[in-house]
Amino acid sequence: MSGLLLAFITGFIIVLVSTPVLIKVAKIKHLVDEPGDRKVHHRSIPTLGGIMIFAGTIITYSLWFPSAEDSLGGNYDVLSALQDFKYLVASMFILFFMGLKDDIIGMSPSKKLIIHLGVGFILIYVANIRITDFNGLFGFYDIPIWISIFLSLFVYIVIVNAINLIDGVDGLAGGVGFIASMTFAFWFYQTGDLPLALLALGLSGSLLGFLVFNFSPAKIFMGDSGSLIIGVVLYVLAIKMIEFNENQITYIIQGPSKPVLAMAILCYPLVDTLRVFTLRVLKGKSPFSADRNHIHHKLLSLGYSHKKTVFILYSYSILIIAITFTIPKTSPNISFVLVGGTALLLAQIVFFINPKNK
Repeated sequence: MSGLLLAFITGFIIVLVSTPVLIKVAKIKHLVDEPGDRKVHHRSIPTLGGIMIFAGTIITYSLWFPSAEDSLGGNYDVLSALQDFKYLVASMFILFFMGLKDDIIGMSPSKKLIIHLGVGFILIYVANIRITDFNGLFGFYDIPIWISIFLSLFVYIVIVNAINLIDGVDGLAGGVGFIASMTFAFWFYQTGDLPLALLALGLSGSLLGFLVFNFSPAKIFMGDSGSLIIGVVLYVLAIKMIEFNENQITYIIQGPSKPVLAMAILCYPLVDTLRVFTLRVLKGKSPFSADRNHIHHKLLSLGYSHKKTVFILYSYSILIIAITFTIPKTSPNISFVLVGGTALLLAQIVFFINPKNK
């Protein structure tokens, strides 16, 4: 427990101490995001916060990675954990440099897709971090390997892009990522899987340190280099949760279906992305085209400040997670309908509010 607490503190301090220097350098070199028609900010803001999120997470994960002695009594295999470590670190480096290039000089969508496919190959095929069992959701259990690979690749692309798409309001992506990673940390700590709890806490500590500077009014943005790191770590944590041995789960977290809980933890980015993509397709547009139809855009148009907007969406995320944990152990399909229905219904309320009556 003390090692996990130190991991959280380490990530927090690395980002807290280093970010002011990064902000100064970014301003001197004019590595900033300028105001524009689709931007919600009205001044130049540095965009390289992902450097600190990446550094805080990967240094913490490497520095405090459990030793063989720590594994005694834990529900994880040391060799398997080390394999996950090396492939995840390699993937994080690739995505970080891709995001950094995109933040500074831009990158074409086709090149980014090729890199994502490469990272997906590393994580899903080489590291074998993929969905192999639906745990009874929709009546499916074990699934064929080729379906498993393509489904996992789809989930990876969705999660990474979903985090990137919600990064449109000060403190939103960082705060939602913090809530998600802390929930994963709690879950994996309860299962005794220290490496995954450590990974989640390293990310959450780094994000908390980043939020000190990213909360409204933001002094720095995370950029793609930050959102991609959050996305890939949350993908790994979500898949590991779904694939975790049911017999090793303690009574404290036995209630919720694992796939449903993983979706609930990522509910806001997933629901918002699903809604926006559906609207774009119905209008005959590319699902990846830019617009201002996100839930956070609607809240801002109603007159809510950045702070109120992110607190509403933080509350939404926490509420859906809490509801999922409190559902008695039942059919995964029933849990999915209850949680998914509640998440979708609550997300639509804001679109029926008249600005004049706010």
